[in-house]
Amino acid sequence: MTTAWVLRKVEAKGFSKTLGLALLGSLLVALLAKVQLPFVPVPLTGQTFGVLLVGGLFGARLGALSLLLYLIEGALGLPVFAKGGGVAYLLGPTGGYLFAFPLAAFLAGVLVERGMARRFSTALFAMLLAALSVFLLGLPWLSLYLGAELDRALVLGFYPFVPGEVLKASLAAWILWRGYR
Repeated sequence: MTTAWVLRKVEAKGFSKTLGLALLGSLLVALLAKVQLPFVPVPLTGQTFGVLLVGGLFGARLGALSLLLYLIEGALGLPVFAKGGGVAYLLGPTGGYLFAFPLAAFLAGVLVERGMARRFSTALFAMLLAALSVFLLGLPWLSLYLGAELDRALVLGFYPFVPGEVLKASLAAWILWRGYR
């Protein structure tokens, strides 16, 4: 995101409206972070559902801005993540997943903006791609954190999450598809 984009947003929508929507999006993800099933070292949460929904509903840029704000809130120590907040949390085993959230929201937004919410099947494909982007950054980070091979990271940070991610992506796709109609 560039400064020029932020200035255009301020002029087009008004700074307070943009900031308000971004805060709303970050709040939704923070609330869904508290919906969780404990796994070690990565908990299964509702966060990715929120990320997909915020990206799909707000669009690529505002969705990504919402998730950047979410990361800033967490880095400042606000308890917006599954088990707290702070810079140390961002550097822990879930850091890669968290840093992928703005990218996933951006991707979900781009795909919806390009008409992929017109049909449920394409909306589902878009949401699955966006959800997969979280794992593409999260798994290598987890592997480095554990000092283990990627195989171990897949066992701890991917395979147990596939059914839940498919469910969250399906629900987000259904909401976006219904909203489009």
